[in-house]
Amino acid sequence: MKSNRFKFWILTVVVAISGLSQGLLLPLISIVFEGNGISSGLNGFHATGIYIGVLLVSPFIEAPLHRFGYKPIIIVGGGIVAVALLLFPLWFNLYFWFILRLLIGVGDHMLHFSSQTWIGAMSHPSKRGRNMAIYGLFFSLGFAVGPQLVNLMEINVNLPFFISGIMVIIAWGLVWFLRNEFVAESAVIREISFFGSIKRFSDVFRLAWISMIPPFVYGILETALNATFPIVGLRDGIPQAMVVTIISSFSVGTILFQVPIGILSDSVGRARVLPIFVGVGAVVFFVTAFVSNSILLIVMFFVLGIFLGSMYSLGLSYMTDLTPLELLPAGNILVGMSFSLGSIIGPSATGIMIGFFGNDVFYFVITGLLVAAFLALFF
Repeated sequence: MKSNRFKFWILTVVVAISGLSQGLLLPLISIVFEGNGISSGLNGFHATGIYIGVLLVSPFIEAPLHRFGYKPIIIVGGGIVAVALLLFPLWFNLYFWFILRLLIGVGDHMLHFSSQTWIGAMSHPSKRGRNMAIYGLFFSLGFAVGPQLVNLMEINVNLPFFISGIMVIIAWGLVWFLRNEFVAESAVIREISFFGSIKRFSDVFRLAWISMIPPFVYGILETALNATFPIVGLRDGIPQAMVVTIISSFSVGTILFQVPIGILSDSVGRARVLPIFVGVGAVVFFVTAFVSNSILLIVMFFVLGIFLGSMYSLGLSYMTDLTPLELLPAGNILVGMSFSLGSIIGPSATGIMIGFFGNDVFYFVITGLLVAAFLALFF
């Protein structure tokens, strides 16, 4: 029991630092690009690099997890992220930075996939929602702190990259203290190959396709808020420091309510909680389109964090509820892929649309996607 508790908290600290690096990179690079006159469409597309990396590695990651266990996958993934972060200051070039974003996507997905599968497998079903919520809370905590490091640009534009890279190395070092474990050691695992993985993906999707919608929604929201909203805010005349604060308020709402919402979902059921929260989130996002005061925007983003900030952890718990233990790695990959697809659509669609129709369309595009998700979950 003590061993599991130690393992759980090490993994949550690691994911918090990972959240910090992602929360920093999206607004930091968007602001750097905006300052260099790069178009919103290209800015938005560039932000998808991390999530394209996730999609590229996803079909190939299950077999190594079965073969080598949880710990080596986290070690390799964390190492890739740390090196990529420290390479950003080396050369300011769109193609070079896009490759680094791809590598961070690959490393982050290895880290998240292994750690969340590990936590899901070791958690009792009665506490799974709570544990996943705590896991998500720590990611959100890191994601909330990340944008604040953008202000270090005033000292040196490269300082945020160095600070986040060093923090990832520190968290990476903690993983070495964990004893390695393997997936479903007492279960019979089917053929572990690329085509075997595709078959397991099909099995998971048949059983738990509905649970992929919340991570997809969260992917759209997270990247749109962190990659496109800085462009919208700066063009609307909001100071950079206030833009960063508005973004962080979403994460604060998530942090304060993620664990209570996870506990609520354990008792009431994920199928009942999810459509209500997505529906309320859609209404709040629509209303936000008509808010121009910065303080009110902080309040609105905080409320959005309450209702929509737990979508990833709720979807992950929902998938774990619906999926047998031996299929959990494949299920976690599909959750990650759903999140990545949403993360690619979020900044790409909003970046292109605000280039054609102006800043306000940002809110209406996201609202439309949330309404579609609500209908899919409700019916």
